[in-house]
Amino acid sequence: MQKLWYSLVWLSRIFATRGFGIQSPTDYRFARYVVAERWPYYAYGQFKELHDKWLTRKIGRLCFRVANYRQPSVVQSARYLPYLRAGARKASIAGQADVIELAIVASPQEATSVLPRCNSQSVVIVDRIDNHREAWQRLAANPETGVCFDLYFCGIVLFDKTRDKQLYKINF
Repeated sequence: MQKLWYSLVWLSRIFATRGFGIQSPTDYRFARYVVAERWPYYAYGQFKELHDKWLTRKIGRLCFRVANYRQPSVVQSARYLPYLRAGARKASIAGQADVIELAIVASPQEATSVLPRCNSQSVVIVDRIDNHREAWQRLAANPETGVCFDLYFCGIVLFDKTRDKQLYKINF
């Protein structure tokens, strides 16, 4: 039943499949070649044993691609740390006072608590926003955030204030 529901969600977002409608070249490149990348990466083989659920594996691979793209020096995650480690081998785990460059949080409420530790280079991936739609909308509208990507199951928040604030819906 759950697969049927996710298929219907995917069909409802069919026009947002490959980043169409995104005018910014930077945002389009991120959406097309990091978020919606379909080709297998070099480290996908080592992830097969980590999670048996398809959605957890899919979000984990997204975390890997973002870490591989951004190459952060400081990361924070509990659930997806092996994916981050594979994508950014030199990254250290954030302490209490560190500025976070890449964080994976479990909910929009947890993302709000991470905001003060983010800078213009930070990326926050919010897991399971499908269960917290109103909180996700508030986070995306927060003046401290910049460009946001709504992937239905998870969200990506960028903090670059030099670019116009946008909320893109992408069929993930």
